[in-house]
Amino acid sequence: MSKIAVVFWSGTGNTESMAELVAKGAKEAGAEVTVYSAGEFNADALSQYDAVAFGCPSMGDEVLEESEFEPMFSACKAGLKGKKISLFGSYGWGDGEWMRNWEEDCQSVGAILVSDSVICNEAPDKDAQDACIALGKALV
Repeated sequence: MSKIAVVFWSGTGNTESMAELVAKGAKEAGAEVTVYSAGEFNADALSQYDAVAFGCPSMGDEVLEESEFEPMFSACKAGLKGKKISLFGSYGWGDGEWMRNWEEDCQSVGAILVSDSVICNEAPDKDAQDACIALGKALV
């Protein structure tokens, strides 16, 4: 059985909703899933999981949330080489630049992106909900 971590930061609840759907998809595919807020996860926990889904909304000038999520994620980057991961998050403006930059950052350290990232404008609609569930299944 695959062990999957779903790690997220959410300010409005949109990315948290996405995290719950990612976890649902992974569970449906037979994985053991643990959901963490960014403040509950750290680099030491990476080795306990076969794959990790990271979720963070776009903040400010299309960047990751800077006070809690980004420091946690930066600390995890060294452990991402060869690790299966997926990315998701919501945004309120822009065109998804934060996600493209995040994907490039992950690929540059050797992480294995197992599926297309999922982004949605504000709350996840039906298509984004389905995509989050599929993303969770892809991690398994």
